[in-house]
Amino acid sequence: MQLPPESSEQRSEMLDPHRREERDRAATEIAGRLMQMGVDANSDEDTALLADLLSAVERFEAAVANQGGDLMVNTPTSTDPQDPKFVVPARTADTTLDEYIGRVNEAAERLENEA
Repeated sequence: MQLPPESSEQRSEMLDPHRREERDRAATEIAGRLMQMGVDANSDEDTALLADLLSAVERFEAAVANQGGDLMVNTPTSTDPQDPKFVVPARTADTTLDEYIGRVNEAAERLENEA
């Protein structure tokens, strides 16, 4: 009798019963960091995509800093940013996390190319 193939994630969870808890804690931590940066993220979303979003936002913030932008002034909730291009793009309700990561990376790339 042959067992059905399992995903590597299922195998990992079988071998390490605490894996799901660790992944949930990581998602909560990453989502919290993103929220502190003014970025809409939810810990219920895919942990790997949350990590990718965090990397994209950090890349964007580095590009802003390289152009002399002030991250404290150029927040998504700022009513008077130095320059709108220094504000991380907003995520709309119908935007998937994957799409949003792409938008943030595109904005970072535009800033990097201006430097």
